[in-house]
Amino acid sequence: MKDSLHIISIPNLLVSLIPVLVVIFILFRWKQGIKTSLWAVGRMVIQLILVGYVLTFIFQSDNSWIVIGVLAVMLFSSSWIALRTLSDRRTELFFKTLASVAVGGVSVLILITQGVLMLDPWYLPQFLIPLAGMIFANSMNSVSLAGERLTSELSRGEDYTSARNTALRAALIPITNSLFAVGLVSLPGMMTGQILSGVSPLIAVRYQIVVMCMAFGSAGISVAIFLVLARSNFETDQK
Repeated sequence: MKDSLHIISIPNLLVSLIPVLVVIFILFRWKQGIKTSLWAVGRMVIQLILVGYVLTFIFQSDNSWIVIGVLAVMLFSSSWIALRTLSDRRTELFFKTLASVAVGGVSVLILITQGVLMLDPWYLPQFLIPLAGMIFANSMNSVSLAGERLTSELSRGEDYTSARNTALRAALIPITNSLFAVGLVSLPGMMTGQILSGVSPLIAVRYQIVVMCMAFGSAGISVAIFLVLARSNFETDQK
């Protein structure tokens, strides 16, 4: 392979749908219904095509306010989605979740983009938006797991401190497993993409270490802040 990113043609792209069609055929034959799967795959393709055009516009605009606007949308959306496991308390906990993801995620984002990558200009969208997406999504998933586990533990009669500690451990299981598995079980997407585009594996490893550190850090900080801020809400329920 040449030291450049291999461009996937449309016909070749369609080949990637073959495993999808196989799974859909199995679902059909086993009478499990295929509407959800078809909708999910179709929506995925449409969303990614649209985001491709949007990101192309953002990358070419060179406007810091547009980048800030995108980050704000990502932050608010991730905070709302994080409460999916606590849908009956979304309004009550939204701003506390927003604060948790903002402090944990934005602080790590600033540290990585300015302290590690030293972006110039600071709002360079080609780096800032993808990294923010990884950080916010990671914080979102971790807070969601923590909220679900916290509720479960409290419903079993555990005191808040014990439930909080269990929720923190549970929320960090996915990222901790990733830390153990990276390089042995899996080559993460970012590292794989860089290698496929011709970047030296040794350089790709450095970027992946940064990504894993920011994922673990943003998850732990966001969850800890959420569990501290939400304490009054859940302790009120126990009274």
